[in-house]
Amino acid sequence: MSEATKLQLKQKDFLQLDDFSSEEIKYMLETALEMKTQQKQGIPHPHLSGKVLGMIFEKSSTRTRVSFEVGMLQLGGHALFLSSRDIQIGRGESLSDTAKVLSRYVDGIMIRTFSHDSVEELAKHATVPVINGLTDLQHPTQVMADLLTIIEHKGKLAGLKMCYIGDGNNNMAHSLMEGAVKAGMDISIASPAGYLPNGKITERAIEAGKQTGASVMITNDSVKAIKDADVVVTDVWTSMGQEEESAKRLNDFAGYQVNEELCAHAKEDYIFLHCLPAHRGEEVTAEVIDGPHSVVFDEAENRLHAQKAILKLLLAK
Repeated sequence: MSEATKLQLKQKDFLQLDDFSSEEIKYMLETALEMKTQQKQGIPHPHLSGKVLGMIFEKSSTRTRVSFEVGMLQLGGHALFLSSRDIQIGRGESLSDTAKVLSRYVDGIMIRTFSHDSVEELAKHATVPVINGLTDLQHPTQVMADLLTIIEHKGKLAGLKMCYIGDGNNNMAHSLMEGAVKAGMDISIASPAGYLPNGKITERAIEAGKQTGASVMITNDSVKAIKDADVVVTDVWTSMGQEEESAKRLNDFAGYQVNEELCAHAKEDYIFLHCLPAHRGEEVTAEVIDGPHSVVFDEAENRLHAQKAILKLLLAK
């Protein structure tokens, strides 16, 4: 067993990428690539036979729900969809009680919710692994899929430059920063004033980058950020729960659209990522997201494979 395997198996929960070492992230990605190959070749890998994943959804989802359910099925296990409207958490039962009760029934818990504090509270009281399927602060499972996609298209991570354009104070920007620097990738984030990334997460990313040789740039200048980028990423300007701010955000982000003119400053062979769903004509033009540089549907598929690696390494103990 490699040292990376030992380190990964020591982790109880999957809450944010900053909790993991560069070696652990590399091992999770290697595991995902191996399992993807097996799945494509029709090789069974029932590592979680008899295991059950409870999935709490306080936010709606397409990719998260389907990829976790299919992933558990392909691993030989079962997934339970638990809407907050259908369980007692939606009627005021505490997270601590919910965690303790579910831990008696299931082998792991995935939660997709608003507050990151809720995920941490759940993990604190659960005796089974807890996986962060998304919060307003972090989206680590998506970024593992992003890193997997970059490896497949670029053959490596270390030494590449990632550029994120848009709302820097959202879950994707935060998890991309953590994942990129842990993988040895430089990252630049271009956002308008008032939408810069969380200060503490930025500081942690800068410190982590010192260990891997990766840099972090935060700027208001999209052209400066995207210059010579290998990977260009964006996200919706208005996330779930921010709908009342939509008009203001459309105005504030007007100069931060990812389009062909902007992408001309990236490397000629750049790839484009978007976690989806996308709003064509807002954060990205159709020419880019539907163009030859876009790998967004490879990225969407890789949610399945990256999450299967996480499930295996957390639950198959």
